[in-house]
Amino acid sequence: MLAATAAPPGKNAIVHPLILLLALAVDAAIGYPPALFRRIGHPVSWIGALITLVDSRMNNGTRGRGILAEAIIVLAATLPALALQAGLFALLPRPWAILVAGLLASTLIAQRSLYQHVRDVAVALHQGGLSAARLAVGRIVGRNPDTLDAAGVARAAIESLAENFSDGVVAPALWCAVFGLPGLAFYKAVNTADSMIGHRTPRHAQFGWAAARLDDVVNLPASRLAGLLLLAAARFGGNAGGAWRALRRDARHHRSPNAGWPEAAMAGALGLRLAGPRIYGATRVDDVWMGDGRAEANAADIARALDLFRLACLFLFAAIALIALIWPG
Repeated sequence: MLAATAAPPGKNAIVHPLILLLALAVDAAIGYPPALFRRIGHPVSWIGALITLVDSRMNNGTRGRGILAEAIIVLAATLPALALQAGLFALLPRPWAILVAGLLASTLIAQRSLYQHVRDVAVALHQGGLSAARLAVGRIVGRNPDTLDAAGVARAAIESLAENFSDGVVAPALWCAVFGLPGLAFYKAVNTADSMIGHRTPRHAQFGWAAARLDDVVNLPASRLAGLLLLAAARFGGNAGGAWRALRRDARHHRSPNAGWPEAAMAGALGLRLAGPRIYGATRVDDVWMGDGRAEANAADIARALDLFRLACLFLFAAIALIALIWPG
């Protein structure tokens, strides 16, 4: 279905890397305007509303119904994006179609918002104390922030930055680069469904099984690339040797088939231990540690992690720019 959006080389070919290049630049520069969010919401919030409706109407606790629900969610996001992209390139001159598609695609990439949310945790730790930091980190992690000390808050923020670099930046970029707007919408639907119903709770253990498994599959390439981008960034702003050792040794032992790659790279690059035992709600998860450095992270470590994140985003942008220069059409 998605492959149908790729036109053959020629003057009318849809150049997805150009769309992505513009989307990355717009997101980094201005992000999603708060005024627009207040007026119409956000595309992810629209997908989230659909998932909530599907969950309330279809969840009978079985995998079969969950598979059907996942198909409905994915198609409801992908098909309009497929029609929209086709319409743009059919009705507008190619440069204008690329411009509009890039602006639309920028709404589904999270470089700027991720940076701002994680920076807020560092500022809260530095200026507002533990209570303010717990409140800030609670906006970006699923674990119970009230169980975290200052070091735990800092580690949680850095882990969220690493994992969401893969989920919120690299993965949507890859799907957009290959399939354009439909690929981007497909990915965000899958990822949002996993975040909302892909949990091992009594309500979603079976119904959310398809959402969790599909998210694991679609994130496999991006998680590896995210780890490598952070490794490259560590050559200029961290410990590249430590990042490489942690990637090779620890990434595959994470309970997630994907999150371990960026988390291990980040841990090694910063000389920290990340992941490890944690509490989600009232449930303790005995995850393994990523990296072999110190566990006592602080606000300065969050700032160093943000510097690595910016470098890795810059490398991603440069790679897409190079692809856009040589892409046929």
